[in-house]
Amino acid sequence: MHTALNPRPETTWRKPDARMLAVHSAWLLAPLGSCSLTLLASGGRPGIQAWATLAGIAVTFVIVTGLGLVRWRRTRYRVTADSFEIRTGVLTRRQRSVPLARIRHVDLTAGPLLRLLGLTTVNVGTAGDHGQLRLDGLARPDAAWLRTTLIRHAAPAGTEPVLAAWNPRWVRYAPLTFWIFGGVFAVLGTVYRILDSAGIEPWRLGPARAVYDAFGARSLWLTIPLLLLAIALVGALGALALYVENWWHFRVDWADPGTLRIRRGLFTTRSVSIDRTRLRGARLREPLLLRAGGGATASAVASGLGNEDENRRRSALLPPAPRENARRLFDDVLGKRLIDTPLTQHPRAALRRRQRRALLVVLVVGLVLGTLGLLFGTVLLYAACVITVLTIPAALWLAHDAYRSLGHHLHPEYLISRSGTFSRDTVAIRRDSVVAWTFTTTPFTRRAGLTTLTAATAAGQQAYWIRDLDADTATGLADEAGPGIITEFLVAQENNRRPVAQQQANVS
Repeated sequence: MHTALNPRPETTWRKPDARMLAVHSAWLLAPLGSCSLTLLASGGRPGIQAWATLAGIAVTFVIVTGLGLVRWRRTRYRVTADSFEIRTGVLTRRQRSVPLARIRHVDLTAGPLLRLLGLTTVNVGTAGDHGQLRLDGLARPDAAWLRTTLIRHAAPAGTEPVLAAWNPRWVRYAPLTFWIFGGVFAVLGTVYRILDSAGIEPWRLGPARAVYDAFGARSLWLTIPLLLLAIALVGALGALALYVENWWHFRVDWADPGTLRIRRGLFTTRSVSIDRTRLRGARLREPLLLRAGGGATASAVASGLGNEDENRRRSALLPPAPRENARRLFDDVLGKRLIDTPLTQHPRAALRRRQRRALLVVLVVGLVLGTLGLLFGTVLLYAACVITVLTIPAALWLAHDAYRSLGHHLHPEYLISRSGTFSRDTVAIRRDSVVAWTFTTTPFTRRAGLTTLTAATAAGQQAYWIRDLDADTATGLADEAGPGIITEFLVAQENNRRPVAQQQANVS
């Protein structure tokens, strides 16, 4: 085992820690918990199905544990002078070799069980067709040695300061996120699926019936506010717990080899590395509720971070935090002061378009509630009238806020765009990273003289929008932002127009 972070490559084959066998057996906890719930629901009298389930668990345990033992014995890894190699396989042996120069990031992840056993999972991201390499069950010193060795040989050296670090006072922003409501419904859905798979009807359980009887005995005008309040309280507590678990001891800095490194996590620790050469920009996100509380988040726009879900998790640079901290980190990551750059405002037709859409949504909701009121009772009909009257000013304000957020700017190195009201996003991407442009119109936007310009890049979410541009300036902006990409299209368009102009000159 390595007890020091020696970056010198070694050519001897090494294997994961033997404690990984305990991790392979940890899956047994879930079915045993399900069987325990079944026993509680049946009053301690399991039926034939329960005994069959226990027998199946025992057989599966023997098979899975045996496969885990074979996998552990056949997994090997080593770092040579120019490559990183892994041997794996149970029935079929497989060896993967990746040149060190093609390694883009090395992430360390450890869930609660791995942390309890002193183990870590190493995820190695590579360029090209090599994809992601995953190595489970390394002891912490071995994982740290492997990460240091791979990164030192994958990028040149450099030293930069700490950009941001954990601040306990930031937890006040946790309830100002989607999870205050969405998290509650996600958890309830998961619990329902678990109980349903165990043959338990959730609505027949004592606590569920007690809650239903308590709320059902009251009028709707009292039941609905109490239910929303209960969901908000539970969601706020869940959001706080999730925030602390995800971002405890958070820290983002420039590692020695010029790599942006993000470390965070309480029970599950995460360490993500983004090579400076793969960094293509940054995003500042301000959801409506978080923006009202003076907060924002920041993320990186980088290539080589995996699929859409992996990219979303690995690119996060800052949790919900004070807006000034997010704006400062946005600039520090890019190395330029861009967040305060004045943006070019979009045409007033974009405002009118948003106002019409907002009023249309209010009208549809009012019609639906009014129809339900005519069918089931006058209470919903009165509610439709009140909701329509109250939401028209709010909808128009949201439309105006969305228009104020619209804007773009062409920096010598970056293309900056901003849009959105429920989530106002400011994105800066390198102009030399744009590989294609897409011009999108609809019958309504064409009538208003507007076009949405999409910049395609191999980094981040791979598409970034500049919404509702003036149609006459969109082509020029794309040609200036990414010279040469649409030049052939412009030349062909000019050639098609030239004969018509010559014919008109001959007629005159």
